[in-house]
Amino acid sequence: MWTEKNNSLKKTFKFKDFSEAFAFMTRVALIAEKMDHHPNWTNVYNELKITLNTHSAGDIVTAKDRKMAKEIDKLIA
Repeated sequence: MWTEKNNSLKKTFKFKDFSEAFAFMTRVALIAEKMDHHPNWTNVYNELKITLNTHSAGDIVTAKDRKMAKEIDKLIA
């Protein structure tokens, strides 16, 4: 579940191993390029933390962030 805190949407994803996490990141990167909206993220082994907000709108959560979060969730479904 995405949480909204400090003007950001945040979610942590856990995978079996680094390869699965990296493959997921690659799929998210393709969405980001298509939407021209790039997440802040960190990856350590099998854990990926994604933070979304819209820098051009003053670092707040916008409809663009919510749409991207939904697209990312579709990758897991």
